[in-house]
Amino acid sequence: MKWIGRFEGYSAGALRKDLISGSIVAIVAIPLGMAFAIASGVKPEYGLYTTIVAGILVSLLGGSKFQIGGPTGAFIPILLAIVMQYGYENLLIAGLMAGVILILMGVLRLGVLIKFIPKPVTIGFTAGIAVTIFSGQIANFLGLRGVERHETFLPSMGELIRRLPSLNVYSILTACICLAALIWVPKKWPKVPGSLVGLLLSTLAAAWLFPGQVATIGSAYGDIPASLPELHIPTMTWDLIVKLLPPALVIAMLGAIESLLSAVVADGMTGTKHNSNRELVGQGIANLLTPLFGGIPATGAIARTATNIRNGAVSPISGIVHGLVVFLILVLFASYASNIPLASMAPVLMVVAWNMSERKHFAHILKTRTADSIVLVVTFLLTVFTTLTTAVEVGLVLAVVLFVKRMSSTLSVNKVLPDPSMKHEKVGAHMVTEQHDCPQVAIYNVEGPLFFGAASVLESSGMGGRADHQQGILLLRMGKVPFMDMTGEANFTALIQKYRQFGGTVLVSGLQTQPQALLQKTGCYDMIGQDHFFEHTGEAITAAIALVNQNQCLGCRQMAFRECATLCGKSQERQGGAGLHKPAAQSKSSFPDTAVPVSISVNSGR
Repeated sequence: MKWIGRFEGYSAGALRKDLISGSIVAIVAIPLGMAFAIASGVKPEYGLYTTIVAGILVSLLGGSKFQIGGPTGAFIPILLAIVMQYGYENLLIAGLMAGVILILMGVLRLGVLIKFIPKPVTIGFTAGIAVTIFSGQIANFLGLRGVERHETFLPSMGELIRRLPSLNVYSILTACICLAALIWVPKKWPKVPGSLVGLLLSTLAAAWLFPGQVATIGSAYGDIPASLPELHIPTMTWDLIVKLLPPALVIAMLGAIESLLSAVVADGMTGTKHNSNRELVGQGIANLLTPLFGGIPATGAIARTATNIRNGAVSPISGIVHGLVVFLILVLFASYASNIPLASMAPVLMVVAWNMSERKHFAHILKTRTADSIVLVVTFLLTVFTTLTTAVEVGLVLAVVLFVKRMSSTLSVNKVLPDPSMKHEKVGAHMVTEQHDCPQVAIYNVEGPLFFGAASVLESSGMGGRADHQQGILLLRMGKVPFMDMTGEANFTALIQKYRQFGGTVLVSGLQTQPQALLQKTGCYDMIGQDHFFEHTGEAITAAIALVNQNQCLGCRQMAFRECATLCGKSQERQGGAGLHKPAAQSKSSFPDTAVPVSISVNSGR
């Protein structure tokens, strides 16, 4: 029913718009599909098969009304490495496995987890992929002969340098014609596909001006078949599945990120909202079935999705039309595509790399000179010089470590006392001095998440030290502790146990819901005692003062609380100094029943 709901109110006018937008996107997708396939180390027709099969299935089954699926530039380094290491047939199996993983991710509702990948990591590896794509097209741009493909950047650059003597001037002229069209056409006619114009002009120029002088798709890969291949199920064994699992996971992860980013872009352009888990399932089914027709892994294509929307797409029908039009063009004009020079394809991919480089965001994060800048640069360099898998793994680990370090610095533990000069006698660390500190009651503010990265702060704070043990009563203000994990709970419990060993009493005020639930599960809550937990600090101080040893109060000159004057045996007339107030019997109103809520009481009112 949800699928049908996407077409509710669909009309003939909407169909007309979808036909137009789908046809335009198809024209844009054809040169890109072939270029991405060639750059990935496979035949150009495999990119077209992917565009047709995955394009139709993603639109039909995905979670976005406007998503256009197909081969994308982000996959190029991954697919090329898989082809070189495992071969084309195993690439199909890895793509099929990635489809199963994507379906499982959607069924298990893991779509939301993709949002937690830090932006410096995504921008870092996207920029790194852009550099890899751009550098990978230099050989075709220059028309170099005998260039061997390498998996990593430095050997590839070394190969280019060795092959420079074979430079082909005609290839450079062909590439420059295409590049000029790619730059000029969008400025002059924004709605005309610059890549298609560039390929047509450069192909015609090469055929008329210097025929046979540049390598073409046909001369390098053979003629492009004018139909889809027969259904073929790859042969799989358990050992092969285990061997291909790492690349399949990388394909699935990148496919999920790329697809959901594209869907978010579509949401922003149309004001709609996609279903992320359904999108993963749709992408998974597309990648599961596309390899059966010889297609390479596919994902949501941001640029083609945006083109679809700008040309008036109304529903997923536009994406289905896009796939059908590509199929029709394949059947009718496949033989002509074989004459396209490889030098013409190079600028198309170079422009794609330039557009996906995230250069503005890259520079912005770099200028901040923060920990995120380090994550960005490390991820970028590892993507270029090693593999995307290594880059993402290291980038994520580094981001987590730096995040934990930053979060650990947000936890603070300070000894405090009420400030009688402030409204509601807010507590403050500035009130604690050698001459002004209750010998029996120690009050501590604990602020920030109490988790594994910051739990040691409790130990290093001095709380629970010998002096505090002698004080006897420990009051912990926990209103600003939003979260506690098991490591934080263990350190917290150890502190309570250590304090109680010396005969001390622990009181807690303002405990939030999550820490309270955890303490109840572990038994620490019962160990402290339910009657030792208070909603407001004022109530907790009243309880603490009721527990003090009044014999120790006699003669004390600290005057930490307003009740101290009475407890120390001083007369009311001698209470004119700082910190001296009404005796406890007359000051019940100092802990009003109308105290502010817990979420605020840690900042207002003692």
